[in-house]
Amino acid sequence: MRALLKEPIEGVEGHSGMSRTGMPLSLNRPPSADLDPWIARIVVARVEADPDFETICGLCNDIAFLRILIGGRWHAETRDGPLRFDSEPILVGPHSKLLPVQCSGSLSTVGIGFRPGALRCLLGRDMPDLVDRIEYGDPFGLLGEDAASHFAQDLSVEEWASVIEDGIRAFIKRATPKIPDPLSTAFEHASFADPNIAPGDFAAMHGVSRRTLERTVRRDYGLTPRTVLRRARSLDLAAQLLGVADDEEESEFLARYFDQSHRIKEFQRFFGITPEAFRSKRRVLLTINLETRAARRLEELERIEPGDPRPWHAGDNH
Repeated sequence: MRALLKEPIEGVEGHSGMSRTGMPLSLNRPPSADLDPWIARIVVARVEADPDFETICGLCNDIAFLRILIGGRWHAETRDGPLRFDSEPILVGPHSKLLPVQCSGSLSTVGIGFRPGALRCLLGRDMPDLVDRIEYGDPFGLLGEDAASHFAQDLSVEEWASVIEDGIRAFIKRATPKIPDPLSTAFEHASFADPNIAPGDFAAMHGVSRRTLERTVRRDYGLTPRTVLRRARSLDLAAQLLGVADDEEESEFLARYFDQSHRIKEFQRFFGITPEAFRSKRRVLLTINLETRAARRLEELERIEPGDPRPWHAGDNH
């Protein structure tokens, strides 16, 4: 089931990391400690492409992101129908399944990933309204109308990350938000550590009723607890197939399913195709998307330290 080794993509130049399979990656890291209760990830994907380069791919977020598109012409098939974007900020909700996305030209983006429940604290937004949706604009007002202008080409990817991090820090300082529900935070950790856990068992471990867990997870994830766990299994498997997971976990990921038929059915539920068909094609955007989650997962489970080389990196490029 392991990903195939491949050559770099012609017409695409990654400046924020490269996988051992020749795929561009992002610089993605935890936020500063003062932002950690609300912010899951700071992400910079600095990927230059020829103007006529086109990628047809998709995203599958387990959390919401504010993304600033730095060039390129983007198209997404959302819950509200097809949407088009250029160089602008967008709020991208979590996904119940693969969200089809295509882009022509530059693939560069800067983003902030929000912990479950954080947007409720920061903006008063519950997740059911955002699942499988993209909203135009920056509800935080971080960088003004011409957000992309803050990310000049002569700045490093680390400087791009600092720009967006400083922006959300200023917002949080003004807003003085509450901390997300600890039950939602604990449920995310469980989805990373053991997505086969029964929701009833999790609820019992944390001294809450199954009904309380259902209500809290629906509010902060937009999905049922069981669906969140099923999605986590498929996201881990998809990362493995794309070569952005720890090979030592491959047998564990496969053992989460009763048999091959169960694995295929579950994977098709979230990605629309079989694991083998998924593995056979390059998926530029999804590789960047899932690598961000895979790195965060390993760090939050304390299997690697932030800043350490990841198992899928090409050489020391991280």
